Amino acid sequence: MAISKHLCEYFSCPERYASVTLRGDVSQQMEYFKFRDSTLFGNHVVGENADFGTMTYIVREPDNENGRVQLPFDADATIDNIRLERYASSSSPTSSLSGRAYYYVRPLLPVKVRRHLQKVRLRGWDQIEFPRWPVDLTVDKTMADLLLLCQQAHGVKRVPFVWYWPNGATSAAVVTHDVETAYGRDLCETLMDIDDAFGIKGAFEVVPEKRYEVPSTYVDHIWSRGFEVAVHDLNHDGHLYSDYETFRQRAAKINEYGKKFRAEGFRAAVLYRNQEWYDALDFSYDSSVPNVAHLDPQRGGCCTVMPYFVGNLVELPVTLTQDYSLFHILGDYSIELWKQQVELIMQSHGLINVIIHPDYATTPRERVVFEQLLAHLAELRTSKGVWTALPKDVAGWWRQRSRMRIIEDNFGARIEGEGSERARLAYASERDGKLVFEICAHVNQPSVQNSHSISN
Repeated sequence: MAISKHLCEYFSCPERYASVTLRGDVSQQMEYFKFRDSTLFGNHVVGENADFGTMTYIVREPDNENGRVQLPFDADATIDNIRLERYASSSSPTSSLSGRAYYYVRPLLPVKVRRHLQKVRLRGWDQIEFPRWPVDLTVDKTMADLLLLCQQAHGVKRVPFVWYWPNGATSAAVVTHDVETAYGRDLCETLMDIDDAFGIKGAFEVVPEKRYEVPSTYVDHIWSRGFEVAVHDLNHDGHLYSDYETFRQRAAKINEYGKKFRAEGFRAAVLYRNQEWYDALDFSYDSSVPNVAHLDPQRGGCCTVMPYFVGNLVELPVTLTQDYSLFHILGDYSIELWKQQVELIMQSHGLINVIIHPDYATTPRERVVFEQLLAHLAELRTSKGVWTALPKDVAGWWRQRSRMRIIEDNFGARIEGEGSERARLAYASERDGKLVFEICAHVNQPSVQNSHSISN
């Protein structure tokens, strides 16, 4: 009997509840298809298509048989295709001749010219059908659909799993600061003061080479104030992913800087990425993959608001629109879009992950918006139980949670493993066709119900 590894990891549930099988031979060509209400991408069972459309076709609902779910597609491979952005078929823009030419002359271009070129390149972003703007929950909705099917296949009323966040938190939130220039570096103290005013500690992504000097006193000071230092590319020239050999050479240097800065996390410049190459990175986590990348130079998106594993790395997806895009592409100086995205993320109890650049977040107009966002997150921490944390702590928890086990015996269900004292046992069940959760108020003692409703 096949077990969906990704379903087990996502819910941290016993393997027996994640038994799925293919019900036929799959096609050779990968393409978009419909599963329930979600658009997926991958190989499907031959002959399952009906009602072709412009980009999707419908597959029949899977059948339940002998306590397992028979699917018309490989669940884990399909989830990988979405999270690893294989559907996008897009490489780093600097792998093209025009992209390399742009980055060659970019330092000579006035800021207004660069912004104009960026807007031209992003023209038509709001017409992209997949991923879905402003937050795409394809993976999260598919996971919920699969668990419901598995529950029905087993004939049980509820499935036990380890709740997503420690101490029963409803969602998690991290604030990250990409430090791109010497000017931004010198404003980090101001940003730490702003963060501290709202009781939120952020992470500072630091460029190790060429952009500015990174003295040890600067790194030590960030750590001493309870903030986090992460490595931001190598030199922020846009060429990290130009080709495989260049990436491997630069990754070796990046790993050295990671040890020097005591950094557990990495983020590439401009959110360029190739998740297939991440095995060269020696970090606990990466945070370079947007949930929806419509407003980024490299299109795509992982279509989930939850952390996930890429080999040994925990990926912390960037789930809110970057401040630069909000201000200079959309021309929006409010937090209304961010609030809309936060609400959608919290419907799936996901990770709120935002990038704020010190290079311009401290100017009067932008600072007001930044402080409004922090105030909103602080209010959600108080009123909704959101866990505001450093990225390294979120990644550490996700890794620890993946190693916990649920034991079911005559005494009921319980969680065992390192960190289980912070874990909460939860139960997933069906209500009106949707997945709802019963979460323990205390370790292994269920009491409070919370609904899990994903609309995308």
